[in-house]
Amino acid sequence: MEHLWSAAEKRGSMGEIRFISTATVAPRRKPSESTQRIDLTPWELQFVLVGPIQKGLLFRKPTQDQHMTNIIHHLKTSLSRTLDFFYPLAGRLGTTVNGDDDTTCFFIDCNGAGVPFIRASADGVTLGDILDPVYVPRIVYSFFPLNDTPNYRGVSEPLLAVQVTELADGIFIGCSMNHVVADGTSFWHFFNSWSEISRGSDIINISQSPVFERGFVPGANFPVRIPQSELVFGGFPSSSPTQERVFHFRKEKIAALKEKANAEKGTNQISSLQALLALLGRSVTRNWRLREDEEITYLTLVGMRPRIDPPLPQQYFGVAIQCGFVTMKAGELQLGLGHWAWQINQMISTFTHISATNFSESWAKNPKPISPVSLTTGKIGLSSSPRFNVYGTDFGWGRPVAVRSGGGNKYDGKITIFEGSEEGSIDIEACLSPETLESMVDDAEFMDVVSI
Repeated sequence: MEHLWSAAEKRGSMGEIRFISTATVAPRRKPSESTQRIDLTPWELQFVLVGPIQKGLLFRKPTQDQHMTNIIHHLKTSLSRTLDFFYPLAGRLGTTVNGDDDTTCFFIDCNGAGVPFIRASADGVTLGDILDPVYVPRIVYSFFPLNDTPNYRGVSEPLLAVQVTELADGIFIGCSMNHVVADGTSFWHFFNSWSEISRGSDIINISQSPVFERGFVPGANFPVRIPQSELVFGGFPSSSPTQERVFHFRKEKIAALKEKANAEKGTNQISSLQALLALLGRSVTRNWRLREDEEITYLTLVGMRPRIDPPLPQQYFGVAIQCGFVTMKAGELQLGLGHWAWQINQMISTFTHISATNFSESWAKNPKPISPVSLTTGKIGLSSSPRFNVYGTDFGWGRPVAVRSGGGNKYDGKITIFEGSEEGSIDIEACLSPETLESMVDDAEFMDVVSI
């Protein structure tokens, strides 16, 4: 399955990735006829033109008595059992082309075609080589399959691909998942469930079974017809070189930052994450060296499961997010942290059951998939969440030592948020130009909160 990687993906600054084997893992059971096809909602279809979710976990290598061949076999077996619960991931996207109005409908075809499972080795690369550098080494991108594979190609490419890369003293498990099929909540639901099955060899059920029913979604009316004119397939525009750095924030520093933001605004409504994102946005804006009248836009993916009435089940498997925007001028830096945090707070408060219904109904009438170009122009793009259970993903040989993301949907201004390894801490993976990242190190307001 050579198409899973480009030549560039096979090399990193530390050397080549050696691919050992590729197998196709399928669920043991087939879904019933009633669940053979899953229609897609506007929440899901909005992501048809962009790339997959790519997240992976770095582990210390298990003890010497656990041979790598046995580990790979165990992971394949547990993955197959996990796909019994998450069977859409073993399928492909299906399409219906409507000649009467020149539109296309997308759906999930639960055909059990399977999930590629790639075994690879990064010979001589250690945990320290990944964790110790100031910037995330580019070789990490080669730990993921399906780079440069936009979601619409799920009609022929897998909806999920897994790569297990052996390091000199560790293991990296990377997953690439089609973003039309799942959001971050569903991605980590799958990852956590796979590790749960891996830990318990006799497990019959998982603690949180996925829910695929689409009737919960407000304003849902299937199938949604997307005009061919809106399906303009193009990748992210080329930009200046970027690097990635992970900034760590401890619980105590975040609490103090939240207190400061609320005090400045005379409220108690600003959350810890909103205060932290305001701090980050202020630093990026300051170090982008914008004129006072130039605008910067926060693009935030807002989770909708708890915001509709009644709330969607947390284990709803699919996409339940909407894009929120906050636009400010660089000159507003002088208004302080509280002002910036409050703008984020007020934007998020507008996302309700009514807004979800309006979005679904209006999008179905006039579909506008998100284009890569629309994400990259003067925007700080915020994705993922510190609420996702990253460090509880234990496959049976201990918790992860780190989480990293792949190269999908990366551009100057892309920010990925993870829970930190310590309780209450947060890690922010910032993809920015080298000049911006270097300048941020001299930004006292920002670095006073960062824990090195």
